[in-house]
Amino acid sequence: MSTFGKLFRVTTYGESHCASVGAIIDGCPPRDEKDLVQLQSGLEMGVTLGTPIGLLVKNEDQRPHDYSETDLYPRPSHADWTYLEKYGIKASSGGGRSSARETIGRVAAGAIAEKYLKLAYGIEIVAFVSSVGKVHLPSTISSASTSSEEDDTAQDALSKDFVNLLSTITREEVDKYLTRCPHPETSEKMTQRIIRAKNAHDSIGGTVTCVIRNVPSGLGEPVFDKFEASLAQAMLSIPATKAFEVGSGFKGTEVPGSQHNDPFVKDEAGRLRTTTNWSGGIQGGITNGEHIYFRIGFKSPATISQPQETAQYDGTPGSLATRGRHDPCVVPRAVPIVEAMAALVVMDQLLIQNARKTAASLLPPITTLPPTMIIPKKDN
Repeated sequence: MSTFGKLFRVTTYGESHCASVGAIIDGCPPRDEKDLVQLQSGLEMGVTLGTPIGLLVKNEDQRPHDYSETDLYPRPSHADWTYLEKYGIKASSGGGRSSARETIGRVAAGAIAEKYLKLAYGIEIVAFVSSVGKVHLPSTISSASTSSEEDDTAQDALSKDFVNLLSTITREEVDKYLTRCPHPETSEKMTQRIIRAKNAHDSIGGTVTCVIRNVPSGLGEPVFDKFEASLAQAMLSIPATKAFEVGSGFKGTEVPGSQHNDPFVKDEAGRLRTTTNWSGGIQGGITNGEHIYFRIGFKSPATISQPQETAQYDGTPGSLATRGRHDPCVVPRAVPIVEAMAALVVMDQLLIQNARKTAASLLPPITTLPPTMIIPKKDN
């Protein structure tokens, strides 16, 4: 389907080389809004009306002739063959709906959601490139591996430097670098790695890390709509994604529960916080008020500027030489898409939780809880 979300719903449309791409946003609360793209509906005098918002972006630089070879060959690791198998027809140019061009509507919708989240809750979403090929940002999740398989001693889930980065990183800092990696030495190494791929007419992949700060506790819908499950669906719907992990992720599988658990402590406001954050801000599928952080893996772009021995649609072997515009690495471009999809998830889950709280507020308060389970009221 082309629709994401339950209460804050975003439907995108358009192919990579059609006349336009865009989105319909349904469920946006009334608020001030500026023109980011061509807004077709849902606004008057700079204020959203609460009705569906129509967003349109024209494809000004269409080059369908660059893709005529796909009439003969399904491009290796592209969606040409699978789309043809599914629908019995496919877009004749570019990647059609599988193209990253489709994500323009998501980014526009995410910008609207993110503005609401910032104004209403102070929520901040920042993503950055954490690796390109084998070049990694230092101070990421530490390896729990030890020299002996019987030694269960584990390093901390996150180094102090990385914890500080997650707490303080801003979009402005990320955008200072072409690679969108906020570490000068690593960013330069990433640049050289991408140049090496380009010079070899090849490509390279990498990872994007994202942190969401100031998210209220209590978001997430067990059992099948857990917060991390919604995040995973959102992130793995982005073109070229192949992996997703939240919190300690795969490294957490190497750590005993006695060291992986996040103990609780009371903060200055009298509310429970965790002393560590292996969970990545989510426990039991529900946000706990800590920073939410996760990482997404992007494969090396499938389209490369060198001949590839493959087969035509009828199975005839041959050599495919692609033309057109091809990025040697899509990871830096993926950063705003990751942020947008994160905003859509948080926005939808907040509206769902607020609906539940409003319904509960109409009933008499619960008086059967033991005194130790009465939680101090939140400011928001």
